[in-house]
Amino acid sequence: MTFDNDDSNSEPLSEINIIPFVDVMLVLLILFIITAPLLTPNAVKIELPKASSQKISDKPNKIVLAIDKKGGLFWNDKSITEQEFHLRLKQAAPKNPELHLRAHKETQYQRIAEIMSAAQNAGINRLGFITDPR
Repeated sequence: MTFDNDDSNSEPLSEINIIPFVDVMLVLLILFIITAPLLTPNAVKIELPKASSQKISDKPNKIVLAIDKKGGLFWNDKSITEQEFHLRLKQAAPKNPELHLRAHKETQYQRIAEIMSAAQNAGINRLGFITDPR
C-alpha cells in the first residue's frame, strides 16, 4: 500500500486489511483459553463403594475374595498368601465359579486391577463387586 499523491494511478486499492480480523481472532482465542479450564472440573471427588443393590442369593459355586486396606487377600474369609491365591484360582477355574470381590474403599485400584487380571488369566469369566448398600 502506497501513499502517493500521484493522480496518474487512480485505481482503487485491492489489498485486504486483515488486522481487524486478526485482532478479533486473538481476543476469541484468549477468551477460549481462559474459559476452557472452567468448563471441565480438575478432579472428580468420589467415595466408593456404596451402591443401592439387591442382595445376591448365595450360590454354591461362588468365591468371595476380600481385599483389606493394605492389599491382603482373604479367600472366603480365610487369609491366604499371593501364591495360594493363584493356585486356588487355577483349581477353581474349571468349575466356572463367580468371583465376588469385596475390597476396602481405601484399597489401591492397582491392587484390584491385579486381582482382576489374575482371575481372567486363570479362566474365571464371571466377576462381581460387593458394595455396602445405602
